[in-house]
Amino acid sequence: MDLVFNFATLSLLSIPLISAIVGWCTNYFALKMMFYPIEFVGIRPIFGWQGLIPAKRQEMAEIAVELVLGKLLSIEELAARIDPKLLTVAIERRLKQVLKRIVNEVMRECAPQLWASLPVQGKNLVYARIEADIPNVVNKVVNDFQHNVTEIVDIKELVVNKLVETPELINEIFLKSGEKEYPFIERSGFWFGLLFGLPTMVVWIYMPQWWVLPLGGLLVGYLTNWIALKIIFEPKQPIKVLGFTIQGMFLKRQHDVSRVYADIIEAKLMTSANITEFALHGSGSDQLLELMELHVNDAIERYIAFAQPYFAVGVGSESFYKMKELASKRIFEDSDKYLPYAFEYSDKALGIGDDLCERMRALTPEEFEGVLRPAYEADEWKLIVTGALLGMGAGFLQLYLVFM
Repeated sequence: MDLVFNFATLSLLSIPLISAIVGWCTNYFALKMMFYPIEFVGIRPIFGWQGLIPAKRQEMAEIAVELVLGKLLSIEELAARIDPKLLTVAIERRLKQVLKRIVNEVMRECAPQLWASLPVQGKNLVYARIEADIPNVVNKVVNDFQHNVTEIVDIKELVVNKLVETPELINEIFLKSGEKEYPFIERSGFWFGLLFGLPTMVVWIYMPQWWVLPLGGLLVGYLTNWIALKIIFEPKQPIKVLGFTIQGMFLKRQHDVSRVYADIIEAKLMTSANITEFALHGSGSDQLLELMELHVNDAIERYIAFAQPYFAVGVGSESFYKMKELASKRIFEDSDKYLPYAFEYSDKALGIGDDLCERMRALTPEEFEGVLRPAYEADEWKLIVTGALLGMGAGFLQLYLVFM
C-alpha cells in the first residue's frame, strides 16, 4: 500500500517537475533557434530552419542604417573628421616608395627612350618634385572626397553587404549585447515551467483524462517561450511594482548594451578598412577613380609645365595622354599598398564607437527597441509555436511513460 501510495505521489509530483524541465528546454531551444543555424538547413521553403536573426540580417542591416547610422551618424560627418595633413603623415613614407615604382614603370612603358636617356640626377629631380607635391595632391583629393563622399560611399550598401556576407557578425551583436540576459531567460524557463505545472497537476488529480498532460505541456511550452521573449523588451518604460523597478531586460541595460553594440560596429563593421575597400571596389569606385584622375593629371601637367614643348616632342602627344591615364590608373589600383598605413589614424579620427554609444544611450526606450527588435519580431511566433509543440510532445511522453 505504501509502495502504491509513494508511486502515485511521485507520479503526481513528476507533472510539475517535467513541466519545469519542459520550460527550461523550450527556452533553451528558443534562444538557440534565434541564432542558429546561421544558414538555412532543410528543404525550402517549409521544411527546415534558419536562425531568426541570421535570416533577417538584411532587414536588420537596413534598420541599422536608417536609424543608427542614418540618424545618429552620417557618412558626411565621418568623412569631415579626416585631416588631410595627418593622413599625409600616415601614408607619406610608403606612398613615396609606391610612386617611385609607378613613375619608373609608366615612363618605361610610355617614353622608354626618353626615360632611358635621362641621367640619374634628372630622375632624382623628378622623384623629388613628385614627393614634394604629395601633401598638396593628398589635400585636394581628400577635400574632393569629403565633398562627394555620398556618391562614392553608399553607407547603406556597405552595411547591408557586410552583414549579409558575414551573418556571424549580426549574431555577435545580439549574443554579446544580451550575454547577461540570455542565461537568466534560460533558467527562468525552469521556474515558470514548475509554476505552470502545478495547475496541470491539480487538474489531473480531479480529471485524469489523457488530454490533460499534452494540453498542459502545450501551455507550458507556449507560455514559457512567450514570457521569455516578452521580458527582453517589455515593459518599455520602467514600472514600479512593490518597490521593484521592472523594465525589459535589454532596455534596462541600455547604457551597457549601447557600449557593446557601438564597439562591435566600430571594430568590425564601420572600420576604415571596410570603408576604403568599399570606396575602391564598390558602386562608387568609378567616381573615386575620376576624382583621382583629375588631380593626378593636374599634378603631371604642373610637373612638366617648364619643359612641356620639349617633352611633347620627345614623347608624343598620344604617349603623353597615355602616360597620364596609366599613372592615374596605377595609383588607384595600387592604393591597397599605401592606404592601409592610414587605417590606424583614420579609425581614431572617425571615433565611431564613442559617438555612436553616446547617441544610442540618448535614445528613448522605444527608439532603442527599434534598433534591436523589429526585423525579427514578426517571426517570434515561430519560436512560441515550436515551444508549444515541444511541450505537447513532452506531455504525451509523460502520459505514456508514467501514467500508462
